[in-house]
Amino acid sequence: MNYQWYPGHMTKAIRQMKEDINLIDLIIEIVDARLPLSSRNPDIDELGKGKFRLILLNKSDLADKELNDRWTEYFKNKGYYCLQINSKNGMGIKAISGTVNEACKEKIERDRKRGILNRPVRAMVVGIPNVGKSTFINSYAGRAVTKTGNKPGVTKGKQWIKLGKGLELLDTPGILWPKFEDQLIGMKLAFIGSINDEILVPEELAQDFVSFISERYPSAITDYYKIAEDTQKDYHILQEIAKVRGCLSKGGEADIVKASKLLMDDFRAGKLGRMTLESPEG
Repeated sequence: MNYQWYPGHMTKAIRQMKEDINLIDLIIEIVDARLPLSSRNPDIDELGKGKFRLILLNKSDLADKELNDRWTEYFKNKGYYCLQINSKNGMGIKAISGTVNEACKEKIERDRKRGILNRPVRAMVVGIPNVGKSTFINSYAGRAVTKTGNKPGVTKGKQWIKLGKGLELLDTPGILWPKFEDQLIGMKLAFIGSINDEILVPEELAQDFVSFISERYPSAITDYYKIAEDTQKDYHILQEIAKVRGCLSKGGEADIVKASKLLMDDFRAGKLGRMTLESPEG
């Protein structure tokens, strides 16, 4: 299956971000901790040249704990500030304000020397679709200020959000890039839900997922669904999932499409265990 998706509103959004970049001091980039590199839009590095940078490994509770630490170290070694967070339960959110002040201390000190007091730090919040950007903003703000949803593409336009006197956030739509040079990146983004499921073939996505995960977490699927470990073939695993979870058609045959959707929902919800789909070493 070819993994590509670039809705028309994204072209407009990236153009708007280029216009807004001069208004901000800091870029807060939300990435999915299960795919810290593949869930980064490479255009952001070019866009954010000369700006302070903070990367938030969101959904870190769903990712492999050891790899969370290795990825945090990786980004810090690249010169970024980096924190592990879980926007849904607020884990790590309290540490962000101090990190923002630390990242922007040169700017704050520069303002102070010029006699400019209480000018807020302005931060642009960026991230590809479905990494939890809107959930993060609501959690950080302590109130519902943006729409959230499980489907990519909920945020369509920009929005300024004032957080007290010291910080203003500019929310932006989730931006993918026009073409994935590496189809493996597109596939992994489809696994975490950053590509709209409606344009994908459920059973092909699930078979690719089974094949991919079996190499990294060999017993995760068979353990969770209580399937015999000798069920190796991707399609056979989906048939077994259908049987044990009652995903059956009217004739009593395995409903592979339903089982495929169930598998992907269970993975995305963390039910198969904590998993990270790439490591800093490649």
